[in-house]
Amino acid sequence: MALYPTFPDFKPLALADRDVLHHRLWQYQPDTSELTFVNLFIWREYYNFQWSVDGDCLLIVADREEESFALQPVGRGPRGAAARDVLYWLREARGVAAPSIERADRRLAAELQGCQEFTIEPTRAHFDYVYRSEDLGSLAGRKYSKKRNHISQFLRSYAYTYAPITPSLTDDCLALAEVWCEQRLCEDDISLLHEFRGIRDALNNFATLQLEGGAILIDGKVQAFSLGELLNETMAVVHIEKANPEFKGIYPMITQQFSEQRWQGKVAFINREQDLGDPGLRQAKESYFPDHLVEKFSVRLA
Repeated sequence: MALYPTFPDFKPLALADRDVLHHRLWQYQPDTSELTFVNLFIWREYYNFQWSVDGDCLLIVADREEESFALQPVGRGPRGAAARDVLYWLREARGVAAPSIERADRRLAAELQGCQEFTIEPTRAHFDYVYRSEDLGSLAGRKYSKKRNHISQFLRSYAYTYAPITPSLTDDCLALAEVWCEQRLCEDDISLLHEFRGIRDALNNFATLQLEGGAILIDGKVQAFSLGELLNETMAVVHIEKANPEFKGIYPMITQQFSEQRWQGKVAFINREQDLGDPGLRQAKESYFPDHLVEKFSVRLA
């Protein structure tokens, strides 16, 4: 019996798949935030992620009633055959009229550029924001003066403790996430509800997922936390950041502290994911002055 599904058979993504998928993803050394097991696990129910292996390539598909698409084949090139296989499978086996590979990185886009059977278009809403870890950890220089002012206001108002997240703190982090969910009326928004469920699953499986985290405690209670991991050898990725907005300045505080305490001096860059085309989120991400954006593309059959 095979240890993994082989194309065209797929299996739903589960926690037990962590070691197999993490190994393949890490070998690829991605720079797009989607290509980590933690990200896939957090969003597995929302997207109904399923996976298979086609030759040397890992295939991951999102199989929802509203939309079905593939993530990029992950493996050694050339990957044109695997891209073709999954696109035709989506059309013929899943009945997707215009099948696509979404969030594809520049490496795959460059690899497929000369193939006339594919069309490739950038998708700005999914570009990842990447910052120098030294910038986020120190917030030095005139351009970060507003962030430092917010942090100074926080420090004048509150006595806090920063602590790395361990299993003993995950319940307290989850309690804060539940408050966030109530404030945002998650029950009325399916994507926010699944985000909360993903946060819950990440915290409940913190050790198994080998996550890194940091929390800000005020009067012994978690009021902000951040969760991330290594994306590749030179870049970390922050998947989750939640805080109690009643404490003014707490968001820049947790961003700065987690960057300084965990990543500064360890990796050169921190990926803080995409803005999804939301103007407010784009403004917030741009306010930290990214070093560069990681481009992503949509690949379709011509």
